[in-house]
Amino acid sequence: MKMNTPAAKIRTVAAIMLGTALYAFGLLYFIIPNKFTEGGITGITVLLNYGLGIPTALSTLVLNIPLVILGWRILGLGQIVYTVAGIASLSLFLWLFQILFDRGVLVQHEHDPILAALYAGIILGIGLGIVFRFGGTTGGSDIIARILNRKKGWSMGRIILAIDVMIIGLSLFFIAEEKVLYTLVAVFIASKVIDFVQEGAYAARAFMIISNEAEDIADRIMEEMDRGVTLIPAFGAYSKHAKHIAYCVISRQEIRQLQLIVKAVDPRAFIIVNDVHDVQGEGFRE
Repeated sequence: MKMNTPAAKIRTVAAIMLGTALYAFGLLYFIIPNKFTEGGITGITVLLNYGLGIPTALSTLVLNIPLVILGWRILGLGQIVYTVAGIASLSLFLWLFQILFDRGVLVQHEHDPILAALYAGIILGIGLGIVFRFGGTTGGSDIIARILNRKKGWSMGRIILAIDVMIIGLSLFFIAEEKVLYTLVAVFIASKVIDFVQEGAYAARAFMIISNEAEDIADRIMEEMDRGVTLIPAFGAYSKHAKHIAYCVISRQEIRQLQLIVKAVDPRAFIIVNDVHDVQGEGFRE
């Protein structure tokens, strides 16, 4: 089954939309009514809503437009197409859910803070996990992280963590310290749920790709994902032919993209995926 067909792309976009719908609901039903905040660009949109009353749907779209343009120019359209889908659908669902809340179809109210933090983390984590699993993002800090990773070789995880800490720390000037602490609980739970949805809690995955088209696959991975690939000489015991094994280590967010590349080049490729407990080097932890 080809993974780059129009039907497959439609399923991918539909999955990203489902994830952003869950994320938008969790944000409007648990985070904002309880005066919690969030990390990244979403945290800024929440603070703008608290301080100036700006709808989160509008600020999410406006703040991400310049980042998308910058990402397009530096990373290329292929790297951010599903990011654009994630941003657009997140803004759409934030707008739709807000209408439902305003009209009383759904009711926003404060919850027990511990339960609110718990369920916020679960719902936001499931939503983001689905988005990441299908190769999308909700924009913001992820675009910044990809650009800095490409230009400076810095770890994407550390960049995103630094941005989250900065935004959540900034929120101390706008919301009570107690609410920030509950936010940290929600963020921690969300991070674990994201790992669970993506089927693993490790920092990266190692791919061994056995294919007669290994060199072409390696070229596309290096060009489209900016990841290093090692070609290992091998000899097929059954076919009696010499070939190569492509070995590559990638982050969790890139799993879907690599699978699509491999299937597009060689649908019959044999792929082995291993959990990686620790990664040191360019593009990961230095």
